Amino acid sequence: MKTRAELAAQLRSGGVVVVKIGSRLLAEDAEARVAVLAAEARALADRGVRAVIVTSGAIALGVARLGLAERPRTMPGLQAAAAVGQGRLMQIYERALAGHGLACGQVLLTHDDVRDRRRYLNARHALGELLRLGAVPVINENDTVSVDEIKFGDNDRLAALVTSLVEADALCILTDVDGLYDGDPAAGAKLIPEVRDIDREARPVAGGARSGVGTGGMASKVEAARVAGRFGVVTLVASGRRARPITSLVDGEDAGTVFWPSVSRLQSRKHWIAYALRPSGALVVDAGARRALTDGKKSLLPSGVKAVRGRFGQGDAVSVLDEAGEEFARGLCAFDSDEAEQIAGRRTSELEALLGYRAVEEVIHRDDLVLL
Repeated sequence: MKTRAELAAQLRSGGVVVVKIGSRLLAEDAEARVAVLAAEARALADRGVRAVIVTSGAIALGVARLGLAERPRTMPGLQAAAAVGQGRLMQIYERALAGHGLACGQVLLTHDDVRDRRRYLNARHALGELLRLGAVPVINENDTVSVDEIKFGDNDRLAALVTSLVEADALCILTDVDGLYDGDPAAGAKLIPEVRDIDREARPVAGGARSGVGTGGMASKVEAARVAGRFGVVTLVASGRRARPITSLVDGEDAGTVFWPSVSRLQSRKHWIAYALRPSGALVVDAGARRALTDGKKSLLPSGVKAVRGRFGQGDAVSVLDEAGEEFARGLCAFDSDEAEQIAGRRTSELEALLGYRAVEEVIHRDDLVLL
């Protein structure tokens, strides 16, 4: 059973933390709250931890800028407020992060961007490159174009899905309470420091209350923890008003409520690849490649591919066959079938000339490969 100290050590070894801050906190004083996040992002970077921020607040800032008496109730009204508020929101983040020597990368998503496999991969690659370059991705739902059928519902759920996009180690949801309580805090209820069984320990006490500014309550945060837990990601729900709300997690301090996943991140991903996805095609590999995959735990390189079977897209699941036709592995192919045929048997140094662009070196990365 993992402890906070073990999680802290894992994060400091190059981990990724997704931080979500809600509308209610930002509505109180957006610039002050973002200033705290920027300082935390700098402190995380100094500890070797990369931060991704999922932010609410565009609609609330737009409502204020437009001088509206209340949050719009129609979809066009919400979209208009978001369009006005989003630019202001990003100006606040850009200024605050620049003050700590950090670049800010705006990313706007809709549910279609994580539901569609190709768009999911495009978003994943873009976010990965931002992190590699040392920038802080600041993610919000694309409220200006989102309608009911492509909305996440609230940014708690968006943050949970982003943990999969960036292969995060932890999700930190900052709210206006200290965490999950076993009842009404005003009536003397106690904070629950950790949850290991969401259905038994958290859902009965989460409730369904919503604030007048944001769209989520504690039930939404518990559901986000459940979604993130499916990816093997730890979730912390804590007060955004406390000092060092995020680095306290990285330093192993007791703060808020920690929701522990029932599976590891790698277990969750491997199980999904092996059992939830149906292979769209197959790659036949030579004996050397099979040994490298099974004995050496290596990635599959183009030089080891002898043949490509079937038609598939970039990021689709494929079977990996040996020369006798036996399936011994499955994985997510980094190339579509046409590109895979072009580079089969070739050295990685030849890929750019063959494909016309600089590609990843692995046909299937070892983290995207499951041995059967």
